[in-house]
Amino acid sequence: MAAHRKPRQRTLTGPAGRTAATLALAGAATATAFDGPAHAEPQLTPAQVKAEVDALYEQAEGATERYNGTKVKADKARTALTRLRDEATRRTERLNSSRNALGSIASAQYRAGGLGPAVQLALSSSPEEYLEGASFAERAGSRQAARITALRKEIARIAELRVRADGRLTELKASQAELARHKSAIQEKIGSAQRLLDRLTAPQRALYDQRQDGGDQGAGSIAPGAVRAPNARAAAAVAYAYGALGKPYVWGATGPGAFDCSGLSQAAWRSAGVSLPRTTYTQINTGQRVSRGDLAPGDLVFFFSGISHVGVYVGGGQMIHAPRPGSAVRLAPIDQMPFAGASRPA
Repeated sequence: MAAHRKPRQRTLTGPAGRTAATLALAGAATATAFDGPAHAEPQLTPAQVKAEVDALYEQAEGATERYNGTKVKADKARTALTRLRDEATRRTERLNSSRNALGSIASAQYRAGGLGPAVQLALSSSPEEYLEGASFAERAGSRQAARITALRKEIARIAELRVRADGRLTELKASQAELARHKSAIQEKIGSAQRLLDRLTAPQRALYDQRQDGGDQGAGSIAPGAVRAPNARAAAAVAYAYGALGKPYVWGATGPGAFDCSGLSQAAWRSAGVSLPRTTYTQINTGQRVSRGDLAPGDLVFFFSGISHVGVYVGGGQMIHAPRPGSAVRLAPIDQMPFAGASRPA
């Protein structure tokens, strides 16, 4: 019976017991550290949230301008590819017609080539007509040789067009892949900004929105035409910008129902008959560069070190711009963001 008794568990005492207890507490503390507040997101002040959100929106706008620039390249590649393919198709159709005509001539010559020239002359009922025909055939042979040469050149031209089309297709596919990367970056930045804003309480979010809308202070102080534009085209661009007030920001949009920042400036000047490039970093090099102290209505004002934002200056230190996702075209002071430069398109 003794052999079946449950053995007694020994209780650790002394130093061994203290060591075991210390290890158990350490393990419990470690488990608590991993299962507890260590996984909680750090608490940010509203000011810190605003700073991070503003930085994310700035990065998103930079990605938007890169997207816009890549889209221009993709559109050009697509247009060139279509043109090359159309030209290759037309030339191939003409080549096939020339081949058929040449084939008919060759068949006729083959059928007539069974008798030698002397025999054909002897059997001819009209030697004079035969000799005239022989002279014509000689000339036709020269034209046939010229046609063959032209055909060879046309085949080489079509092959060249197809090589160029393949190059444009490769370029288009690369641009499309780049567009997808920029689009993903934009969506990632906007999503991160929104998640940060979602962590604010309702009063904090209201305060954030109020600060963001602070650029509208004095929006009624600069009426359309209150500050005279330097010329009719600038006046037309300013009038268009005023007409866009309240329309939503949508990245990649160029109007008329929605805009991103460079889409608004491009559309405003397009209404004045001036064609601007698509992106902020190309628009700044259009026309005449002007200093901040010499700004006039219609000038384009640019911001941030990466030239990632633009607005249409309307006078009185104010601009009309499309600020960021989730906002609308609005009037704002130009000192709201780091000033990078200005240009006067016309």
